[in-house]
Amino acid sequence: MKMNLPNKLTCLRVIMIPFFVGVMMYGDKLMHLSAGGAGEQFRFVRILACLIFCAASFTDFLDGHLARKYHLVTTFGKFMDPLADKLLVCSALILLTAYGQLPVWVTIVIISREFIISGFRLVAADAGIVIAASWWGKWKTVCQMCMCILMIGNFSAAPAYRALTTVLMYAALLLTVISLVDYIYKNRKVITEGGM
Repeated sequence: MKMNLPNKLTCLRVIMIPFFVGVMMYGDKLMHLSAGGAGEQFRFVRILACLIFCAASFTDFLDGHLARKYHLVTTFGKFMDPLADKLLVCSALILLTAYGQLPVWVTIVIISREFIISGFRLVAADAGIVIAASWWGKWKTVCQMCMCILMIGNFSAAPAYRALTTVLMYAALLLTVISLVDYIYKNRKVITEGGM
């Protein structure tokens, strides 16, 4: 299958995930070192991880923009683009939870939503239907990515910075729930007409 540019960008986003995870895990090892200079190295590694995450997140905006502008929307793109987003964001959420920066219940709610939607997509695919991401889902992803960027970078200990991160966390949770309800309601015929 010959891939267009938006689909290549989507695949690039998936390829960047292991590098992001590796850098984050290396930063966690540095955090536990007692040797001198480990703190500065940790900050550098976290900033590097943040840059990788930002670059991967930017490909999400760019591939969608190019696909719509140049009419390059494909079935592969409709399937792989939201999957790439899930892999990127869920990787970040799991790592941030493991490092104590994000409450476990928040990660559980967000990832549960992704499992539910993935199952819903499988039912739709079995019926020969490909469901593209909704605008609620896109805003949910943007909000989750912004929250992750602030937490990964960990740029400041100022109360205002912490407050902004908390606001984004709850906004991401709210959009997660809204997008789930919207997704299922708009596509409810996939289940009801499938005899379930």
